[in-house]
Amino acid sequence: MDSSKISLRPFKLSDADDFLKWASDDRVTRFLKWASDDRLWGQGIITLALKIAVSNIFKEFPFLVRIEALVEVENKGSQKVLEKVGFMKEWLLRKYGYCKGEFREGRIEPFLSTDKIK
Repeated sequence: MDSSKISLRPFKLSDADDFLKWASDDRVTRFLKWASDDRLWGQGIITLALKIAVSNIFKEFPFLVRIEALVEVENKGSQKVLEKVGFMKEWLLRKYGYCKGEFREGRIEPFLSTDKIK
């Protein structure tokens, strides 16, 4: 995947239609963490975007020591993305959240400023 094809930026009003499309897809909103068009899944785009974001975060905030991702235990796809970037599994949070009528378990997966992006 060529990183020059990825642009990280804040949402714009012109993104609303696409965002609403994703938000109405139960496969996307099941875990409510990050969203992308399902046609882009499995291509490494989110993994590469997260690598860029993590690198940028530690460059922009050099005093930062740790960032954390909260991922639901059932969300194997997001866990795989985090692992590919270099996040480590650290804590299991039992019945951490309540979403769509059920309690959810989560994991805290940190990335330290001293960790290497894979």
